[in-house]
Amino acid sequence: MKMENYSVEGRVGEGAHGLVLMAKHLPTGKQVALKKVLLKKIDDGIPNSVVREIKALQEIDCKFVMKLLDFFPHGVGFILVFDFMPSGLWEMIHDMDNKLQDGQIKSYMQMLLKGVAYLHDHSIMHRDLKPANLLVSASGILRIADLGLSRVVWSGANSGHNSRPYSHQVATRWYRAPELLYGARQYSYAIDLWAVGCILAELNNSSPLFPGETDIDQLAIVLRGLGTPTEAIWPGLTTLPDYNKISFPPARPLPWSTLLPDSSSALVDLAKHLLVYDADRRLTASQALEHSYFFTAPLPVPLSEMPHPPSDHRQRLKAREISSYSVDKPMTNDLKSLQLYLSD
Repeated sequence: MKMENYSVEGRVGEGAHGLVLMAKHLPTGKQVALKKVLLKKIDDGIPNSVVREIKALQEIDCKFVMKLLDFFPHGVGFILVFDFMPSGLWEMIHDMDNKLQDGQIKSYMQMLLKGVAYLHDHSIMHRDLKPANLLVSASGILRIADLGLSRVVWSGANSGHNSRPYSHQVATRWYRAPELLYGARQYSYAIDLWAVGCILAELNNSSPLFPGETDIDQLAIVLRGLGTPTEAIWPGLTTLPDYNKISFPPARPLPWSTLLPDSSSALVDLAKHLLVYDADRRLTASQALEHSYFFTAPLPVPLSEMPHPPSDHRQRLKAREISSYSVDKPMTNDLKSLQLYLSD
């Protein structure tokens, strides 16, 4: 595949390594997304995060995880090719003209958990689940994207616990599990399930549950919401690397009716079993899919009743300036500048 096979039509957003562009595959007419990865230092080679993402994507074949269609070198970097997804969960949450119904929220959560279960069954921790990394197709399917921080769990791991240390500087702050906030270097798939719990709350509240401005503020907000943890409820807490670096005033947990207002008892119960300090007590993705939340009225809706975002859904929301919480830069129709960007 060469760049000449694609006609760039617009800009979707910008990630850590470069632009994501909307394009048409000229031989087939198929609309795709091109993720251009620039090598900032050619002598250093391809960034490890990009290598991890490509390797993980090459092994994945799941309806609810983005599939890598192709990749090829281009200029001082290379291009990753994906199906074009006109929107994402962040946009769906913030589309106030089309507020999500309870049954639709349950369907999104089912799709998310099925994708997470697939990744974990294939020994992959995503490590950066958040609404901005969950894309939505024109037919309404949610797919997990951006595996740049993902890691394969070491083969000697037990129940997802790693025998080798990993970086704790993973996951976007608002969705970062408390063990990571305390500097844990050894952790399990459960960090993804904490993020799923935060996403469930955000779908319900239409706003992030724990929006910290700094890492310390993030931990403080979590502790104020769920109460001060102890060794009794979180075995191993006091041995975490950063436990003694800072202390917070003792706090009692807020009522769940405050954390998740206007929520069903089933939703609250699912959140309680995901947003647990002790990672060993969090539900797995497969267990969460069997929770009563998904089997009580209103039931998850079929795909035909899910939102079907138009191709310009992102642009519409950005034009309204509905929120300052955005992960993408404004879109541009300046195709000439995009072509110049690609031409190197």
